[in-house]
Amino acid sequence: MTLDLTAELAATRLMAVIRGTDTAAAIAAGTALLAEGVSIVEVALTTPGACAAIEAIRATAPEGALVGAGTVLTTADVADVAAAGAQFVVTPAVVESIGEAVRRGLPVAAGALTPTEAYTAVRLGASAVKLFPASVGGPAYLKAVRDPFPDIPFVAVGGVGLADLPGYLAAGAIAVGVGGPLVGDAASGGDLDALRERARAYLAAVGTS
Repeated sequence: MTLDLTAELAATRLMAVIRGTDTAAAIAAGTALLAEGVSIVEVALTTPGACAAIEAIRATAPEGALVGAGTVLTTADVADVAAAGAQFVVTPAVVESIGEAVRRGLPVAAGALTPTEAYTAVRLGASAVKLFPASVGGPAYLKAVRDPFPDIPFVAVGGVGLADLPGYLAAGAIAVGVGGPLVGDAASGGDLDALRERARAYLAAVGTS
């Protein structure tokens, strides 16, 4: 059965974005996030050993948790992350990987900033549109882009701090994707206890803790 990424995002309202400088630290961060109850985790391919991290995190992930790959740009990237067991794909822009992921049955949250890009991403088969970087325009911009496209499921990503989160959800985002403000330096060897504390705060903010 094909994963309904949109429904999962809408239910959990939070996707953690792991982008680090160390494979083992990225695995530890992803494992800690899942243990705290963050059920959707994306590992960016800019992280060294990202595919190995995806495979390792999935191996110990709780039932129902989703582990995907981010910064997926090319058809070769899609092949690599599919082999690693990624359950979904995230892109930073409207790129060639969208079509290849769709062809393989991997749901895609495609990066877009403008209305044209958002529309194009959906036409290419994206399950959701990652409004990125959301911080450029904030919740007001999300609402403005969403108004002519009420049926496009938008995920706000890029600089979404804890205080910003309610505004994006109120403006119509089905979920938020959070990297730095949530993960901090944990994926590069930083404090995992601090990561767990931030995870609990974000889960409380989206109402799923």
